[in-house]
Amino acid sequence: MNVLTRLVTGLKLARGSLRVLRANPRLLAFPVLGGVAGLVFVAVLLGATLLGTGTEGGPLLYAVLFGLYVGTTFLASFFTAALMHATREAFHGEEPSVRRSLAAAWRHKWPLLAWALIAAVVGVLVRALEESNELVARIVAVVFALGWAVMTYFVVPVIVFEDVGVRGMFSRSGGLVREIWGESLGAETGVSLVTVLLVVLALGVTAVAAVALPVGTPAGLLAVAAVGVVAVVGALLTGTALTGIAKTALYVYATEDETPPAFAGVDFGP
Repeated sequence: MNVLTRLVTGLKLARGSLRVLRANPRLLAFPVLGGVAGLVFVAVLLGATLLGTGTEGGPLLYAVLFGLYVGTTFLASFFTAALMHATREAFHGEEPSVRRSLAAAWRHKWPLLAWALIAAVVGVLVRALEESNELVARIVAVVFALGWAVMTYFVVPVIVFEDVGVRGMFSRSGGLVREIWGESLGAETGVSLVTVLLVVLALGVTAVAAVALPVGTPAGLLAVAAVGVVAVVGALLTGTALTGIAKTALYVYATEDETPPAFAGVDFGP
């Protein structure tokens, strides 16, 4: 499977994911809830930090940054796990349930937290290498970050669908990537392109609103800004949902040797 074929496969995966999302619009609830939870977490942590100290820098700053990394990674992984659980239900002909899927993700909270802690440590190390003055260190950071992203591509679905330990989640994810690495890369590229297109459309909607509304008044300017924010955020949240759906489809194919109905036209083969 060459690069062009993988890109076409990725675009087909994105199109299939769009079909799943249109048929099950409640799947969009998970990225929305995750976004709101992430914003609340960041606001509370930063607010508590500002109220608790008047100093800047030092160990406290690094502790806060690490806490932000762990918390946001955990929340993103938690709601992604719930999205994948609901998506798999849809693949099997069931009606996705937000409550049931959130409960399923909560049952795996400790492995998800362990994953968030490990990802935070790795993120800090990569950031330290990136900020080094040594060119070799920066190159190592880029290579390691890419390898880490590939190896952990299926960590969240492995956690939510399989009973594995911390070591098992990484080895299992890496094994699945080796089986369908071309499809994984194609899915990521295809969904990313669709997300960019959605953002461009959102900006187009904002431009139309700017022409149609009286931007010369404060109320009109505020209305255009509101339209722009809602449109762009909606596009990004849709992209997040599409990524989770496509990754779930790949996971189902890799583990069950089954192509979900919405992806019937996608060639998952090598």
